[in-house]
Amino acid sequence: MALKVGIVGFRGIGQNHAKAHMDDPLSELVAVCDVVKERADEAVEKHGVKVYYSVSEMLNAHPDLDIVDVCTGGDENGGWHYEPTMEALAAGKHVLVEKPISNTVTEAREMVSFAAEKGLYLGCNLNHYFTAPADKAREAIAEGKIGEQLFCLMRMGFQGGEFSYDGPGDNPNSNGFPYFHVKAFLAHPFSIMRHFCGDITQIQAFMNRPGFRKTAQDPMVSVNSIHVKFSNGCVGYLFSQRGDTTMGYGGWWSVEVGGTKGSFSIENCVEKYSYYPAPGSDGKADPENLGPKAVIEPEVFNTGITDFGTTFPSRIHAFMEDVTNKVPFEKLRASGRDALATLEYTFAAIESFESGGETVRPHPLPKQQRVAQ
Repeated sequence: MALKVGIVGFRGIGQNHAKAHMDDPLSELVAVCDVVKERADEAVEKHGVKVYYSVSEMLNAHPDLDIVDVCTGGDENGGWHYEPTMEALAAGKHVLVEKPISNTVTEAREMVSFAAEKGLYLGCNLNHYFTAPADKAREAIAEGKIGEQLFCLMRMGFQGGEFSYDGPGDNPNSNGFPYFHVKAFLAHPFSIMRHFCGDITQIQAFMNRPGFRKTAQDPMVSVNSIHVKFSNGCVGYLFSQRGDTTMGYGGWWSVEVGGTKGSFSIENCVEKYSYYPAPGSDGKADPENLGPKAVIEPEVFNTGITDFGTTFPSRIHAFMEDVTNKVPFEKLRASGRDALATLEYTFAAIESFESGGETVRPHPLPKQQRVAQ
């Protein structure tokens, strides 16, 4: 039987989620809430669902809701996530919340703690690894094809440069917030790195903004260079930027993870996976004949998919599937705890940057919740 869903927030992201729920056999979208009446009323025309103008009104009208999907924005794109999430959890509803889980780490910790206390699922839309290339990469890791992990290189950012920059803009979610990009954006690359390599234990960050932003008096710290160490001993590097430059390899998104038995790379999130076996494995290249210019021919998997938007229904279906199947909490994919990890790393990076590049240890994560209601 399909689970009953109510959406909070009906701008672009909320509309993407609504379509995914309408197309998903595990979802029954029954209600939409938005504090802006005109936006909420759009849901009647598009989906024929009941609309409300406050979370409490929606919850009172639909006590049989199973899931509340929080798609609000707010300051730094996460400022309005806390209140509707906590209200829905207090009403006994499972919650899927957009990223970042919050724009403050204290609120995020409270959200994760309250969900655990209530015995409810809290998931986050960390959708970048709900893809065929990411599945291939996880298979390679599980099959031992990477071996001992040694490095992880992650790059993510909008393509751009000084010719395409058109000023700070007037978006109230970002304007005047120097760490808007850091808080709103880094959840995704940090989630990818952790998905493949595990928990991060040390972080060192250097950040900047290009001259054209300084000239325009744009305070956004938009260029992020972050060095990390994982609990398994692997080291990593994350480069992130917000339309300040143009990136070649992998376009706007690329990750490479390498180890003692091979490495893999993913380009543009949904598009391409490549595996590079280590010399000497399975008859690949005679190690004795290798030099610095040796070329290892990869095994390439092109998905034929170029639409990043396909990650939304994939991720939402995974959450609906996990809740339907009542998976153990440690098996919930892209959980609130996972999202909290990315925010702990984000705030550790900010602390490192503000201290001149000192190494910072992220705040430890709460123990894994294991018992569902």
